[in-house]
Formats: sequence, C-alpha cells, structure tokens
Amino acid sequence: MATQPSEHNVTDRVADKAHETIDRAAERAGRAEESVRERYSEAEESVREKARHGQRRAGDTVTALGSYIRENPLTAMGLAFAVGALYSSLRRHR
Repeated sequence: MATQPSEHNVTDRVADKAHETIDRAAERAGRAEESVRERYSEAEESVREKARHGQRRAGDTVTALGSYIRENPLTAMGLAFAVGALYSSLRRHR
C-alpha cells in the first residue's frame, strides 16, 4: 500500500511555491522600479539642462537686444511704435 503525503506536506509545498512566486515577483518589481527611477533621473536632468540652455539663450537675446537699441535708438523706437500700433489694431478687431 502506497503512502499518501499528509495534508501538512502538501500545504508546505504550496506555501513554498507561493513564497517562490512572491519572491520572483518582488525581484522583478524591484528591477522595474530601479529602471523607472533611472529613467526619471535622466529625464529630470535633461529638463534641467534644457531650462539652463533656455535661460542662457534668453539672456543672450536680452543682451543683443539691449546692444541693438543702444546702437540704433531711432530704429528701435520706430519698430516699437509699429509693433504697438499693429497690436492695438488687432485687439480692436476682436
């Protein structure tokens, strides 16, 4: 007569398999979290670099505009007047 495994042995095997499955899932989740954190960090650095680049370009533009205005004050005033007139005209038509 063959001996049948006791319920306790079956329960232990099921529990062991469940623990193995949970351990594998936790390991995969850990790797996924690490990957997401790395990508987030890379994206954050990229955004910061683009912001620094944008600030530098804005500063360069302001400097260049100031230089142009000092070198060509009458032209700058005429352009400012024309832009103001155009803006006012567009606002009136709304």
